[in-house]
Amino acid sequence: MSKINTLLFDCDNTLVLSEELAFAACADIINTICKGQEVDKEFTGESLISEFVGQNFRGMLGSLQERYGIKLTPEELEKYVLAEEDAVIAKIKAHGQPCPGVMEQLEKLQEEGKYTLAVVSSSAKRRVLASIEKVGQSKYFPEDLVFSAATSLPTPTSKPNPAIYLHSLKVLGKTADEALAIEDSKSGTSSGYNAGIKVLGYTGPYPAERKAEMAKVLTDAGAVLVIDDWSEFPEALAKIQAL
Repeated sequence: MSKINTLLFDCDNTLVLSEELAFAACADIINTICKGQEVDKEFTGESLISEFVGQNFRGMLGSLQERYGIKLTPEELEKYVLAEEDAVIAKIKAHGQPCPGVMEQLEKLQEEGKYTLAVVSSSAKRRVLASIEKVGQSKYFPEDLVFSAATSLPTPTSKPNPAIYLHSLKVLGKTADEALAIEDSKSGTSSGYNAGIKVLGYTGPYPAERKAEMAKVLTDAGAVLVIDDWSEFPEALAKIQAL
């Protein structure tokens, strides 16, 4: 029997429907960067999601620099990272919504009091805090239980690097076998899996025609089970506890 007592939730498109909002804001900034670098390509929020879902903006810029030969000074990179955070937070504050059904599950988990609940995200901490505050989830996740690969580590990183999961376990005083991560992306699932944590995949926000594909992607990345709706969570958790 498993001894899971800690639930580590990804934020974007797992707790909060924020990926489309975020990538739309990212596209504007990245296209500005690319024009300045003479990159003959126009990005949209949709194309960025396809290429970089699960990565934070810093990770995206790193990938873009490698892929397209874009050159940014450290000062320029930090300027763009801050500009992206501001733009995304503005969109989330205006339009952010919780993932369907998640509020009911969080309320039940809090009432039961059996689990430590935390957020483990690639996104900047102030973006995560703005997201969960906007949708009324701050009461489940105090600020000291929100961990960001972009801002909680001595050296910023991004999933699929497992560093943020390892960091969160250390701060919480938990071992990997005491935790379950809930993730919607390949990079996030890989991050949790590579930290030795069981991962529950979630495909809820994906369009119907991509759900089966993404369930396989998450399973191949290490998810032990995949759910499509938060109503399936209690049964999935019980199954994983029984492993």
